[in-house]
Amino acid sequence: MHVRPATSSDLEGLVDLCLQARAESGVGRQLCSDDRDELREQLAVLGSVDGGTVLVATSDDELAGLVLCRTMGPGLMSRAVVLSLDAVYVRPQWRRRGLGHAMLQAAAELAEDAGAGDVYAAPLPGSRGMQRFLARLGFAPAGGHRVVATSALLRRLALDVPAPARRSSVRGIEDLIERRRRARQRVAGDDDAPRQAGASMSMQVRRAVHSRRPSSSATSTS
Repeated sequence: MHVRPATSSDLEGLVDLCLQARAESGVGRQLCSDDRDELREQLAVLGSVDGGTVLVATSDDELAGLVLCRTMGPGLMSRAVVLSLDAVYVRPQWRRRGLGHAMLQAAAELAEDAGAGDVYAAPLPGSRGMQRFLARLGFAPAGGHRVVATSALLRRLALDVPAPARRSSVRGIEDLIERRRRARQRVAGDDDAPRQAGASMSMQVRRAVHSRRPSSSATSTS
């Protein structure tokens, strides 16, 4: 996996990523246009304006995720410099592999280099997975956005190293094997129960026979 600034050769792939994110989102109209030509022009503008940055994540030379962000400030109402995350998206087949973590790491380093004290994000309504992801990294609600101090985000990213996805699959296989082993033990126990019950009954019958007094030892009275 590799995270880097987008180049002109990535433009068509970025359009595909944005359209896939739009189709997946329940509020896709708030994310981007569904017109490829219009979307291509918008992405080109964002990548060329002062402070605008498009980051792409690649895996095996395939575009797997993107970050659209802008460095803003100082302005008329604030002297602060901040980094605004407009969009963060990872293709479904590349999720839970640390790709989002790597892209946020690159964005946080970008904020630090620009002297941005805070990182703002505006996740789309209904994107619960992204909400949880940002909350885990320390983003707190801030007037419709989520915000975290750049220094705090860098510390959290350093501590919150995602486990490889294959660990969960191995754990799942181990759990399946353990469940099957217990099931076989229960079945074996059920099969032994009738035999144990029969053996117990036979032993009780033999004890009863041996405890009887022989007929020859009986006494008679006259």
